Amino acid sequence: MANKLIIVESPAKVHTIKKFLGSGYDVVASAGHIRDLPKSRLGVDTANNFEPEYITIRGKGEIMAELKKAVKKADRIYLATDPDREGEAISWHLMKGLKLPESGKEIYRIKFNEITKNAVREAIKNPTVLNENLVNAQQARRVMDRVVGYELSPILWKKVKGKLSAGRVQSAVLRLICDRESEISAFVPQEYWTVEAVLKTADGAKITTEYFGEGEKKHLPGNAEEAHGVEEAVLGKDFRMTEKKEQTRRKAAPYPFTTSTLQQDAANKLNFSTSKTMRLAQQLYEGVKIPGHGTIGLITYLRTDSTRVAAEADALCKAWVRENYGQDYVGSGAVRNSDLSQDAHEAIRPTDMNLNPETVKNDLPRDLYRLYNLIYRRFAASRMKAAVYESVSARFECAGKIFTAGSARLAFPGYLLAYDSDEEKVRKDKGLEGLKEGDTLGLLETKSQQHFTQPPAHFTEATLVREMEELGLGRPSTYAPTIANILGKHYIVKEGRNIFVTELGEVVNSLMLKSFPDIVNLGFTADMERKLDEVEEGKEDWHQVMNDFYPAFSEEIQRAEKELEKVRVEDEKTDVICENCGRNMVIKYGRNGRFLACPGFPECRNTMPLLERTGLKCPKCGKEIIVRRTKKGRRYYGCEGAPECDYMSWTRPKDEEKAKQPSA
Repeated sequence: MANKLIIVESPAKVHTIKKFLGSGYDVVASAGHIRDLPKSRLGVDTANNFEPEYITIRGKGEIMAELKKAVKKADRIYLATDPDREGEAISWHLMKGLKLPESGKEIYRIKFNEITKNAVREAIKNPTVLNENLVNAQQARRVMDRVVGYELSPILWKKVKGKLSAGRVQSAVLRLICDRESEISAFVPQEYWTVEAVLKTADGAKITTEYFGEGEKKHLPGNAEEAHGVEEAVLGKDFRMTEKKEQTRRKAAPYPFTTSTLQQDAANKLNFSTSKTMRLAQQLYEGVKIPGHGTIGLITYLRTDSTRVAAEADALCKAWVRENYGQDYVGSGAVRNSDLSQDAHEAIRPTDMNLNPETVKNDLPRDLYRLYNLIYRRFAASRMKAAVYESVSARFECAGKIFTAGSARLAFPGYLLAYDSDEEKVRKDKGLEGLKEGDTLGLLETKSQQHFTQPPAHFTEATLVREMEELGLGRPSTYAPTIANILGKHYIVKEGRNIFVTELGEVVNSLMLKSFPDIVNLGFTADMERKLDEVEEGKEDWHQVMNDFYPAFSEEIQRAEKELEKVRVEDEKTDVICENCGRNMVIKYGRNGRFLACPGFPECRNTMPLLERTGLKCPKCGKEIIVRRTKKGRRYYGCEGAPECDYMSWTRPKDEEKAKQPSA
């Protein structure tokens, strides 16, 4: 009979850890939190120092019973929940819910950053106790988010519409997106022109130069007249090289992934949403079955903002680089200064460099492989030397006009062999190499082109995560849930990769700005996040943080209930006519996204799919091509006349519709 019990969070870890430890141990899972605040009421006594009321989560009764049975059989109990704030809180709730201190058993807390045999066994050899500061930090966030959400959301229900929500982080992030939309809307494009001069060297090489201005300060023509004036001034004249600079530039190797940078790169390189990235990373962490290895965790813990790497993993990775690329490519593996503390979490990395992505490719689903490959390559690159570029820049003068040209070549690829980037690798204008200051070049031709300044770019999930991290809005574990939440509430929508604010999102943000300026104040939200971090460090009492925050917030709630007028958000009308009753259909939001519905509900219950039109004609039958989705959500282009017409394409057809018919 096992006399040592290990309690983990996820059932997916149970088999793996049991295999590592053998018959002397029993391993059971809590399946996440076993206790939480009640859903039906606030559950926080605001008049009694914000004492939380925890109850067993509905549906967890059977799990609790199994845990209690396992506890009775054990002499020693190890709480092995995740190595972060949330994991510490789950262990604390297990202590309270199972009454472990009163059981007379030996109780220990163990943490492992990766689910491997060595890591688990080492954790058991070196058990610790619960970190009360981490527990208090989680309680502080949970209580504050509950108070803000449960007292703010009813205001939105009364003044706007039901099923809306507001929150400490989500409302600040919504404001961030709305502010960007306002910048884009208010942007006034400015005209400017570029002028190129193609020069010919003495040996016949061509060099393309760009107009810089007439002095040391860059000035581009603001209209066609100015641009043509520059062209006329240099027409038929020679150009003289007045300056030439050669320099070496180093592009440092990237740090290994943090939660934020993993989400950003997975969005940019793999087109994964933040929630998908975290879901797949969780699978890689908890364990995947690999022939010859059994079930093993392929990456370290996925919620971290540290770039620190354990000394053993650092050495093994450098050995891998040496073996695969040679000693000349082995780098120092630097970390950020803020990560030098040895008690910080590690970065996200592979648990075993011998498990090359290509060797496990056939054992992983496609997207799981792609994410693992990204993490593996990024970690390898972080232990390699910088890429080195040799660049040449030159200035040319003609009739008082200054033109510039430049070129660069990759002299040493460094980390780029493992983790490619968008860096320029091919030299342009090789003719610059043979030139020297004072050389004269002839003019072959000039070209001028009109441009307009562009507004700020819409946020994508990747750029939004980066902005949230830079501004201190939320923490690594909250980025993906926050974005998923405001998407789910239809405050924002995604079109392609870009994020757009809906009318509902604008109304909610406007109400929040008017009545709860602190909640949507980015600086206030970031400052509150820092205070909550100080609770984790033992520098702040979480009750005092709440006592400092709540009085002013409560006053704003009471004032909003009295003063705010009801805002009606009309459904967006379309030109599509309901075939049953003749009304104009409106756009509604459902579990699977937007759809058309009759505004006559409940008298008329007609609904239709919302078609995304392209304006392109089907090459088979002439009807319009529309954007459709597979059952798994993948976009494709199909004929409006389906199923009678079977035309489809995974890529957008060409405007002239003469493209070769793609196969389905």
